[in-house]
Amino acid sequence: MIRSQRWKGAAFTVPFQLGFVFLYLIPIGYAVYESLFVEHQSGLGLGGSTQKFSGLDNYQQGLTDSAFMNSVLRVVLFACVQIPVMLLVSLLLALFLDALSSKAAGRFRIFLLVPYMIPGVVAAIVWINLYSPDVGPLTPLGKVFGLSWNFFAPSMVWPSIGNLLTWHGIGYNMVIIYAALQGVPRDLFEAARLDGASEFRVATSIKIPYVRGALVLTGMLSIIQMLQIFNEPALFRNVTPQTVNDSFTPIMIIYNQAFNAGNYHYAAALSVLLALILGLASFLFYRLTAKEAD
Repeated sequence: MIRSQRWKGAAFTVPFQLGFVFLYLIPIGYAVYESLFVEHQSGLGLGGSTQKFSGLDNYQQGLTDSAFMNSVLRVVLFACVQIPVMLLVSLLLALFLDALSSKAAGRFRIFLLVPYMIPGVVAAIVWINLYSPDVGPLTPLGKVFGLSWNFFAPSMVWPSIGNLLTWHGIGYNMVIIYAALQGVPRDLFEAARLDGASEFRVATSIKIPYVRGALVLTGMLSIIQMLQIFNEPALFRNVTPQTVNDSFTPIMIIYNQAFNAGNYHYAAALSVLLALILGLASFLFYRLTAKEAD
């Protein structure tokens, strides 16, 4: 009977297992397979093409591709600034909600989640119009205060994208941190207040240490999302192509290699390299923060 119940319980996981195999494992395996070949054109490009096994040549080319490696470094440096800012804002909002009554917190939580409910492409289009010096309100508002800013200038593109990503992502991260705060024993707060601790001391000494695990989780998810950034730079490229080129981020390079240059094998190798970089970055971040979270 116990064995039968175990099989019945395992049967509930079959849809997930099938989806995982067909939507993740098989595409990953196919990408690895395609990355091991190169395509040769015959007859000065006028004849047919043949595939030839090349081993790790595509990976070697990717590791020595200055445009690809520079785009990875560019996104990593951006993530080192944007992710801490976004998590700090999300943490402050979660602490603010935790200080409110449950009814008031529910209302504010829905309001703060509205940006996350908007699709990323739509959010990017909205902010591009807000940044626009022709139709957006931010440029005239800056002139009122004597500020002359161009959100599409080379020095302002990353801050503009960072502001968009922070606005779009703080609600999701805030909900995760706020849920972790709800699991903190309320008796600890009362005991600390009876001992004379201020609300600031309660937040820094009790609340924040208890939500370090949630901060690690949101940090890892943000790293994975940031290294795969594509929609926002691609839309900014339509407005300022002289600043945002086709090698601005790793995903943009992979997209151009696959769909513009038609070099699917090299694009597959770059995809695998990016996946390995993502895994390594997530692993290092977890190793550096897990002990503190414990």
